[in-house]
Amino acid sequence: MSEARTKKLTLIAEEINVCTACRLYEGTNKAVPGYGDPSAEILFIGEAPGFYEDQQGLPFVGKSGRYLDYLLTLIGMKREQVFITNVVKHRPPDNRDPQSDEIIACNHFLKRQFEIIDPLVVATLGRFSMAQYFPNGKISSIHGQPKYADDRAYYPLFHPAAALRNPNLRIDMEDDIKRIPDVLEEVKKRRANAKPSADMPEDAKENAQDNGETDEPPQQLRLF
Repeated sequence: MSEARTKKLTLIAEEINVCTACRLYEGTNKAVPGYGDPSAEILFIGEAPGFYEDQQGLPFVGKSGRYLDYLLTLIGMKREQVFITNVVKHRPPDNRDPQSDEIIACNHFLKRQFEIIDPLVVATLGRFSMAQYFPNGKISSIHGQPKYADDRAYYPLFHPAAALRNPNLRIDMEDDIKRIPDVLEEVKKRRANAKPSADMPEDAKENAQDNGETDEPPQQLRLF
């Protein structure tokens, strides 16, 4: 399974590397498709590559990346155990915010990555990735509050760069990260409770399905 996912993600990365669908590819050095475990339980989605990411073709490798690595150690993990990507795959000029048409142009890449990895927890980093799952949310109000849907959890977090710029956010950021194992465990518990027992009578299974108590094919939230 992991090998098949790796091949599919590699093909997507190759498409991203030659993509000219929006203006962002102009003047950049490398595209940044994403990095991590193709079978990761946790998917981190940031906003856009920065200077160092553009140089190396890898997500979160500058100061924000080092801080993200530290945050992962708080829950006993390394970046190799999660998958990290961004809403857009090329660096915006002067690190400006990604624009709506650029986000739309990258939509199908992110959607396909999402479907292949099939994470249990989608941790959004910053307001642009958060907006895909919490369109009316404000990060200052909803950070660290998971939303359970589609047999997974959507978990809004501050962007690591924001926490580095504002030390007052670091306490919240680190507290929110530390709750990820509990969120992950809750998703697993919900999936286990929703799955009908092998010896459950067929009519009981049908009733469970009618009541929404069984695992249905994932109904992914619309990304954009």
